[in-house]
Amino acid sequence: MSDRAPAGQFLDAAIGLLRRVRDEEADSIAAAGTLLADTVENGGRLFAFGAGHSSLAAQDLVYRAGGLALMNLLAVPGVVGVDVMPAPLGSALERVDGLASAVLDSSPLREGDALLIISLSGRNALPVEMAMSARALGVKVIGVTSVAYASETKSRHASGTYLKDHCDLVLDSKIAVGDAELTLDNVPAPFAPASTVVTSALLQAVMATTAATLADRGVEPPLLRSGNVDGGHDWNRRVMERYRDRIFYRH
Repeated sequence: MSDRAPAGQFLDAAIGLLRRVRDEEADSIAAAGTLLADTVENGGRLFAFGAGHSSLAAQDLVYRAGGLALMNLLAVPGVVGVDVMPAPLGSALERVDGLASAVLDSSPLREGDALLIISLSGRNALPVEMAMSARALGVKVIGVTSVAYASETKSRHASGTYLKDHCDLVLDSKIAVGDAELTLDNVPAPFAPASTVVTSALLQAVMATTAATLADRGVEPPLLRSGNVDGGHDWNRRVMERYRDRIFYRH
């Protein structure tokens, strides 16, 4: 299959986006990694949230081999993944006013914690209110979004604002509006989304920065090992016991 075949075109597009993220978001990635390292060192807890397919990148950070043990998933029933039936209900829930505040009120988030909010469009009520409400609690918010949506779409929040407007730091995934990298004359709609690939890589770059920053400060990063290597489970058991008050997915 030639490089001009759809598979090659998609991979080239994804590689191009990853290069843009590497080159254009380097300072933001460094700042986000430093913010998370500060949070860990100061006794704070780490959380990640994403709705719909944006939840995939959030879930990739939690209980992850090679990842930070302190990263917890902030789950909102009905919007994490496509397991809700019918699936379009999840999209509808993202537009419900007040849902984010209800979730935060019953969550363990508190002042001094850090929350990653992943939303490709950043236009729906849920991520906007999540960021606004979390910051009001004294939580540091890192938004991961495609900034292009703010200039090419209309906000669905009453304020007319987007996720990017309510964050301490913003990471721009560079994904084009519509999240489809390919077009063909005989295919009626654009296809081949790259947001999951790029967003996951962007976030793992932040995690790498966090781990290295902690190590540079003389703090052992609370990392997990694969349970499929010898000694992995014992290692993870020790890490989770040490940080049990900051890990919520084990209770």
